[in-house]
Amino acid sequence: MGIIEENLRYDGGMINIFHTVGCLGDSLASGEFEYDNNGETGYWDAYDYSWGKVIERLTGISVTNYSYGGLTAWQMYKDATEQNGPNMDVNRLFCPDDRKQAYIIALGANDLNGVGNLEKMYGGIVGTSEDICKEDWRKNADSFVGVYAKIIQRLKENQPDARFFLVAMPNDKPENIKSLEACNAIASVLDKCYVLDLFHEAPNYDAEFQKKYFMGGHMNPMGYVMTAYYIMTYIDYIIMQNPKEFQDVAFMGTTMKFKDTTKS
Repeated sequence: MGIIEENLRYDGGMINIFHTVGCLGDSLASGEFEYDNNGETGYWDAYDYSWGKVIERLTGISVTNYSYGGLTAWQMYKDATEQNGPNMDVNRLFCPDDRKQAYIIALGANDLNGVGNLEKMYGGIVGTSEDICKEDWRKNADSFVGVYAKIIQRLKENQPDARFFLVAMPNDKPENIKSLEACNAIASVLDKCYVLDLFHEAPNYDAEFQKKYFMGGHMNPMGYVMTAYYIMTYIDYIIMQNPKEFQDVAFMGTTMKFKDTTKS
């Protein structure tokens, strides 16, 4: 596919078939900025600048941002289950009346690259498709893949027909390939999951890219807008390549079903 600036969908394209979207992630999804806090580095989750909220403004889609700085899949699952974390939206993630038509999930940066997190939270195991029990999320392994998949499976209980777009981390370091491998493992088992392979398809997040779109270890406002363009463009591409898999999204959350008159 190759997401390059000449191909970007600035209006969202076919992502507009969804009316409600949930964005799950860490500081790179929460619109976090670094600032000078009396000589120390402070971190500010500026949600209005997040790529999810940029998508909301550009398309008119209702977007809920389930993210905050430092979040991991393990912590997200814990917060949403116990409903006592620092972010009220994350606490409500598994509530039936908060279900969405689509979810864009960008987890893994802190799980895979955070110092000691993989060992502490997942016993050092990234995991494979074998860590997912499709029939019962309670039987998933406690690996990164197992916990990540469990979040999706819990959301599927509330909205079985929801679509899930799993964002693989971009190529700013070779180790990020583990994020793509994890997303591919999940999508190979769970239905209606699609991988956004930013590792191969987005521009390389090299020094020149970071000079333009980053401030410190996080994106600047332009970087979050560009990320929104990349995500919308990729989702538009997926929908256009698989139209029959998305033709019935309007019926989600209703008692009605599409009647295919072309079948005998």
